Amino acid sequence: MATQRERDAAEYLKKHRITELMDDMMSMLLFHRPENLREFLIEYLKQLKEAKESDVRGPNLFHSSNLDVIFGFLKPANQTSITFSQYKHALAMLGLKDFNECPEGANEDRISRETFKTEAMDALQRSSATYAHI
Repeated sequence: MATQRERDAAEYLKKHRITELMDDMMSMLLFHRPENLREFLIEYLKQLKEAKESDVRGPNLFHSSNLDVIFGFLKPANQTSITFSQYKHALAMLGLKDFNECPEGANEDRISRETFKTEAMDALQRSSATYAHI
């Protein structure tokens, strides 16, 4: 059974999304492999703070071209859309939890490439701009 201190620590980690922040920082480090780790992390945290305080895009490993590739893997040959289920699965696989549950085309079960990319980028932006107290 967890002690009160352990429960408080777990609540603090969850409230401030520290686990997600650390995961993102680690991913960025492994992807970019900077020579100066400290400088890189300081710049990363500054970009997160700027993204949180304004509507600028925060640091992110995924770009439009990456989303094109993901969409291409999901859609059947000769189709121009993916199903709503594929849309939700793809965003979940990207680690996104806060995404539009009713995007354009959901009622018809046809999500276009542009809708997928727009919704994914919006969710990625929200994800990287919501760390508390940075």
